[in-house]
Amino acid sequence: MNRLLGGLGLLALTAGVAGAQEESPPSSVTRQSLDDAWWTGPMLAASPSTLPPGHFLIEPYLFDVIRYGRYDHNGNRQSTPRSHGFGTLTYVLYGLVDRFTIGVLPVAGYNTVSGGSSSAGAGFGDVTLNAQYRLTLFREGNWTPTTSIVVQETFPTGNYQRLDRPSDAFGGGAYTTTLSLYSQTYLWMPNGRVLRARLDVSGGFSSSVNLEDMSVYGTEAGFRGHAEPGNFFFVDAAWEYSVTRNWVLALDVTYRHDASTRVTGHNVLDPNAPGIAFDTGSSEAFGVAPAIEYNWKSNLGVLIGVRVIPAGRNTAATVTPALAINMVY
Repeated sequence: MNRLLGGLGLLALTAGVAGAQEESPPSSVTRQSLDDAWWTGPMLAASPSTLPPGHFLIEPYLFDVIRYGRYDHNGNRQSTPRSHGFGTLTYVLYGLVDRFTIGVLPVAGYNTVSGGSSSAGAGFGDVTLNAQYRLTLFREGNWTPTTSIVVQETFPTGNYQRLDRPSDAFGGGAYTTTLSLYSQTYLWMPNGRVLRARLDVSGGFSSSVNLEDMSVYGTEAGFRGHAEPGNFFFVDAAWEYSVTRNWVLALDVTYRHDASTRVTGHNVLDPNAPGIAFDTGSSEAFGVAPAIEYNWKSNLGVLIGVRVIPAGRNTAATVTPALAINMVY
């Protein structure tokens, strides 16, 4: 219920933004044109706009997920080693036909652990295929925002089981389907500058995962069994303020809920041991991601930002600095 109310609150906020765009700045203020506002996009919220047929968008991210302690599902603070998850995520999108964009999101990374074993080497994570259909298109003077529906399918291409060390894990081992609704609108501030607002709402579910030995799900050597990952719900509200044609200030505010994952199996190294069964417990995470954008052209820009997630229930505190370059051809 809490996450539903939170989602409705964000929807109401975006609706208010859409309505406010009808209000013009005072006559003494020059209203910035949309052609004069160049954007890279905020750090996290994806665009509901689709690409024109035959055009590409390529946006590589470089980031470092710095992890600290967390709380377990009973609310107890857990002391965990500080770690760094160095990684890359690249959006490669293509406008297939009018209103319809397809794409692929490859991921790679390398983990280091303070006082522990780092990854044996860099590895590829789970790869995601993306399909996006635009429903509506924003037009100045009309309250209707740009909206689109998005279907993503994530494939278990990353290492997740038969690990020599936990830091060698780069994937989740499951086929995950994510359904999303993206929206975007514009309003003009009292000084005439443009504020772009996005609201992305997503939910997903995953297949069962067969497990052997040490895995990303906390199993150890000799384990044989499977995991049932819980469903998730994610909301991202984002704003971008056009300071000048080239410079933009951006902010994401996010909420994510993951249902508990169930792990069951046995240890083949000890046939007399009882069966193994445990739940990871559900988790909740709130985050903010301020960023600065610089756009050389309307189709070329760079973003520097940081995502901050405080420690929560079954959620590690993380600080993630990131750099991204957005290119549209």
